[in-house]
Amino acid sequence: MEYTVQKLAHLAGISSRTLRYYDEIGILKPARIASSGYRIYGQREVDRLQQILFYRELGMSLEGIKDIITSSDFDGEKALREHREKLLEKREQLDQLIGNVEKTIAQKEGRITMSDKEKFEGFKRKMIEENEEKYGQEIREKYGEETVAKSNEKFMNMSQEQHDQFTKLSEEVLATLYEAFKTGDPAGELAQKTADLHRQWLTFTWTSYSKEAHAGLAQMYLDDSRFTAFYDEKQPGAAEFLRDAIFIYTGVKK
Repeated sequence: MEYTVQKLAHLAGISSRTLRYYDEIGILKPARIASSGYRIYGQREVDRLQQILFYRELGMSLEGIKDIITSSDFDGEKALREHREKLLEKREQLDQLIGNVEKTIAQKEGRITMSDKEKFEGFKRKMIEENEEKYGQEIREKYGEETVAKSNEKFMNMSQEQHDQFTKLSEEVLATLYEAFKTGDPAGELAQKTADLHRQWLTFTWTSYSKEAHAGLAQMYLDDSRFTAFYDEKQPGAAEFLRDAIFIYTGVKK
């Protein structure tokens, strides 16, 4: 069966404008252009659109999706199995959050008691899952499966007090970084304080610390545009400044 832009957009629950944009950026070309000038999509394009929407649901950028589905070794069946696993993980995460809410209601009604760990377990799991979706592949390639698994386990075992300290440190790192950036000196006192705060923040989830790993992570903040965008959101150039400060702090050369 074949579809025009309007019909396929209606079928998929997206706008016609979205389909036209996908054509413009080369992620989903129509099967052909009719003599009337209408874009015509066939079954192959329908299947590809489904894949694109699956990846979008998982939070992946269009650029990342295009790299995957236009690759010569792209396997549609394997991708569907991977989508299924991701959706099952999301369902497990939602089940945990729902269970957490139900326990909280039961506690309020006096039917059960909850430990502090139980109260926040679902939220910590959600943070891990979100981090996995964004950076899981890159972090595993850099540090290995075992290291990431141990880090996640350490995070899950944090007490609420430790988690509060972790969150506070994260905010302090950014605030100090932006102040240090104004000095323009990555070797200065404020910049080196930022690097030390960053080290302290890492030790909440890292099972062991090394200067080399710290410097490697700082470099990844520049190599990966998503990390760069996070640090540069309020102050362009902050990610590079932080990298330079950490390199000086750890004694690792560029």
